[in-house]
Amino acid sequence: MTTPGVADPVGATERWFYAHGLPYFVEAHQADVDDALGRGRLLSVLGTALVVAAAAGVGVGLWAGDASAGVLAAMMTFGAVLVGYALVELRIWPILKWALRRTLGSLRLLFPLVTRALPLLLLFITFLFINAEVWEVTSHMDGAWLWVVVLLFSVLAVGFLLVRLPEEVDRVCAEVESSRLADQVRGTPVAESLTRLDVAHVEPAPLHGLPRANLLIVLLIAQATQVLVLSLAVFAFFIVFGRLIMTPSVIQGWTGDPGAPHDLGTSLLGSVELYQVSVFLAAFAGLYFTVYAVTDQIYRDQFFTYVSHELERAIGVRTVYRALRREQGQDAD
Repeated sequence: MTTPGVADPVGATERWFYAHGLPYFVEAHQADVDDALGRGRLLSVLGTALVVAAAAGVGVGLWAGDASAGVLAAMMTFGAVLVGYALVELRIWPILKWALRRTLGSLRLLFPLVTRALPLLLLFITFLFINAEVWEVTSHMDGAWLWVVVLLFSVLAVGFLLVRLPEEVDRVCAEVESSRLADQVRGTPVAESLTRLDVAHVEPAPLHGLPRANLLIVLLIAQATQVLVLSLAVFAFFIVFGRLIMTPSVIQGWTGDPGAPHDLGTSLLGSVELYQVSVFLAAFAGLYFTVYAVTDQIYRDQFFTYVSHELERAIGVRTVYRALRREQGQDAD
């Protein structure tokens, strides 16, 4: 049975899921993703990633004559193999494509949220910026080790988010009720279908497995976008600030070297030491902001007010979608 406005509401809804970064809500494709997440296949992928990463690390380390370059190459290769598998086999690409469109279309909304934490954060980080020990430590890092540290900060930040974001998914799921479905699915392919279904029998199903993971990934990307924007803002601030106050004599007094010009030119990034301090503090600021974002209740309320409407709509559409599949004799349980 179909609705007058949508010839194939189930197919239209599945296309809507893909367009909104929710590929794991499409029940027909969940079996393929489950297979890709099987223990045997994951162990095979991890083993391959480790072998390729080790080969790349040893090769780059010997070629460059630098152990840090080898470690960085190994970490990046390991990550690239896992990301490639996720894009191809785990259908992550629709989520990333949605995230890119969402980010570009909502920068004006992200800016006010980020600037709530930026002023106090800059006050704290600026004291580190004018600290001789920080300059001494970062100036003695080569470029590869610096980016290894940045990657470690990134892993820690993702770990903090993965610990706390499931609580927000559970909270949003609890707020989806049958009585509010009409409002939540307005403007979606299932809106007309809901008018002829018995709302009393369209109950939101528990969200678990792949659909729940899909919402976690969506939240993770949304939060990571804010962290990235803030980190770039901190980096730009310290490059400008450092160009104004950090003279070669000061840099030499703190590091023992007047500062070597950066490859991109002193007019843009200043010295290598200034660039490295700015990158290190920007990465640290990103980690600090991540911890702040998942522990400060006021910020969490403001941030999730911004995204909870979309999550509720996604769960509401899934609820009606499952009811339509059951009506058409397809197993949605």
